[in-house]
Amino acid sequence: MRFHLLLSALCLFTSVVFAQTNQQSSGWLFLMNNTKINDKWGVYFDAQFRSQDKWDGIRNVLLRPGLTYFVNGSADVTLGYLYTNTFTRLIGAADNTLTEHRVWEQFIYRHKIGRVNFSHRLRLEQRFMERYGAGDLFAQRFRYFIRGLLPLTGAEGQSFEKGVFAALQNEIFLNVQHKSELNGHVFDQNRAYGAIGYRFGKQLDVEAGYMNQALKGLSDNTVNNIVQLAVYTRF
Repeated sequence: MRFHLLLSALCLFTSVVFAQTNQQSSGWLFLMNNTKINDKWGVYFDAQFRSQDKWDGIRNVLLRPGLTYFVNGSADVTLGYLYTNTFTRLIGAADNTLTEHRVWEQFIYRHKIGRVNFSHRLRLEQRFMERYGAGDLFAQRFRYFIRGLLPLTGAEGQSFEKGVFAALQNEIFLNVQHKSELNGHVFDQNRAYGAIGYRFGKQLDVEAGYMNQALKGLSDNTVNNIVQLAVYTRF
């Protein structure tokens, strides 16, 4: 119930802040893998596929590898790279694909309160963005992400290795450099998300949920209603 109330509050917040905005709907597929090489080092990779508004074809493909150093059992840091294409539909444009490259650094801390497993992620991105008619742009962005995972099966005090779970998360994006070239504001976007999933074992989680993405634009704002399927693997 607390998860449901928090998600409702987050969605209400974005609706109030982004009153009189464009409404969109899309679907996202999110694939994430973490592989441990040894006690201190690992590799990270995620891939995302995002649809256009009203599920009308592919809009974004994101590929994000990284190298992880495990500080201890609760914290790790990762250095990575991202490549993404955005397929636009601008009338009269000869090339309808925009490319962005990113270098990113992140810190993750995990802890537990009761039966809920929490993770906090701080990520800084250096973005090299291709733009139409305005020249390429370099900018930096900060992201804070919090996720709670609540097992819905199993006994109190046991480690959660298999069964149904509920997940609730939120992520805020802040422009920290060249915001005037982006949307003119420090605030970039917010993503509130709730899902139900199933853990098949220590190596595989699958979940499906709803995300409310609120974006602050230069001249107008957008709220994107997203259905997301996510697959998490760990080796």
